[in-house]
Amino acid sequence: MFNIDLRSSSPIYEQLAEQVKRGVIQGMLKPGDSLPSVRRLAADIGVNPNTVAKAYQELERQQVIITVRGKGTIINDIPATFTTNAAEKMRPFITELIYAGKTKQEILETVAAIYDEIRKGQNNA
Repeated sequence: MFNIDLRSSSPIYEQLAEQVKRGVIQGMLKPGDSLPSVRRLAADIGVNPNTVAKAYQELERQQVIITVRGKGTIINDIPATFTTNAAEKMRPFITELIYAGKTKQEILETVAAIYDEIRKGQNNA
């Protein structure tokens, strides 16, 4: 499930976190699904356990996952604050596009294309 690109400029822990979020978005990971332990995932993908732990910490901070004693790390129900946080994260990008001279319609078309691209993976799952 996890594909790490060692040549990417993105840190490995960020790649892992993004892939978990993408799995949730695409329906491959559902609330209550278990993730591998830090040690097992690190061994499976050949990275340092601290890297996986950092990804899990970030995902927990974002409320994407929770750690439950006796059950391990599981996918959390998507919190209501997630939508608000996502909107705030989009603000700088939209500001940049407006500054670059893009119209509202062009921005909406760009967002729609990205949405379609991400959701496409859900239909292939």
